Formats: sequence, structure tokens, C-alpha cells
Amino acid sequence: MPTPAEPGEPYERPVLEPVRVLRPRNTDALAELFREMTEDSGPYEAVRLPERRQPGTEADTEELPSAAGRRPPREPGPGPHRAAVASVAVLAAALAGFACALLLPARDDETAARTPAAPTTPAPATPPAATTDPDGAGTLREGDTGPEVTDLQQRLRRIPNVYDDGPTDGRYDTALTEAVARFQLWYGIRGDETGVYGDDTRRDLESRTG
Repeated sequence: MPTPAEPGEPYERPVLEPVRVLRPRNTDALAELFREMTEDSGPYEAVRLPERRQPGTEADTEELPSAAGRRPPREPGPGPHRAAVASVAVLAAALAGFACALLLPARDDETAARTPAAPTTPAPATPPAATTDPDGAGTLREGDTGPEVTDLQQRLRRIPNVYDDGPTDGRYDTALTEAVARFQLWYGIRGDETGVYGDDTRRDLESRTG
């Protein structure tokens, strides 16, 4: 183990040796290099220009190229003014067609309105169907009058206890209705309504009274 140095004695340090030494750059070499670069013209070489000739000589005349390889000049296209006119024309044609489409149905309606309608022949009136009486064509009932009612009254007076001393005035009243109903009940007549002088009642009464 090294012993520490006593106080007052100089301390010995290791000597450092320089690694690189810097010195001023020589500018003469740069100037020489720049001069060599400027003097070298590279791949280009100097060419002498031709001498100028006086105007009017044959050398100044040049032959024009042939027109076979040229393309014909293109015709100018329609300008903005022509395009606007064409658009207006198309729009006007469309509006005219739409107006015609609207007017045609209206004219058809007017023509149909002006055309007189053909007269229609009324259908012949059919006579109303005759109401058939369920009791027969010559049925008599309360409220009827006439000689047929008188004949009925006279025939009923011939039947005992049916229409005794009944009037023969030709009126189908309540008393005659009750007499007809009584005759129907006693003799079992069921084809006609009660109190109504129908075909069945007539047939039975006429057979009994001759």
C-alpha cells in the first residue's frame, strides 16, 4: 500500500503526451486546385463560328418544307354564343310540346261537349203485374158492393141458421162477413180466409144452393 506524501513535498504527476498536433492550413494548395479546375474545360471543345455573309446571296435562300406532311387546319368549334342559342332552341321546343300535350285533352273535351247526344228511346213501360188474390180471381170481402154480393146474400139465406133474414142490399158489411165465416166453420171450408168469399167457399156454397 503506497504511503501518502508528507506535507510540503511536491506532488509528482504523470507526463501527458500529445496525440494530435494542430498546425495552420496551407492555402497555396487550395489555390492551385482551384486554378486547375477553372483551366480544365471538360468534355466541351471550342468551335469556330461561321462567317456572316452579305444579304441577297444564294446561300441565304432556304427551301420551304413540303406541305404533304402538314395537317389541314382544324375548323373552329362552336363558340359559347352558338351553344347558348342551341340550348334556348331545345328548351323552346320542349315547352311547345308540353303546351300541345295540355291543349289536346281540353279540345277533345270541348268536341265531346258540343256533340249532341243521341236520343235514347225510352223502354216501353211494362204494365204492372196484376195482383193475384190468393183466394181466387172473383174473391169478395168486407167493403165490396155489387150484384155479386147480392147473389152471395141470397145463397146464404138458403142455408139454415147461417144468414137468416139477412139483408140483400149488395153491401159486404160486418154481418155478411160473420155469416160467411160461420158457413166456413160449419162446413169445414179451409181454403179461404175466414169471412172472405173465395173460390173454395164459392164452390161449396154454389154446390149446396144449386
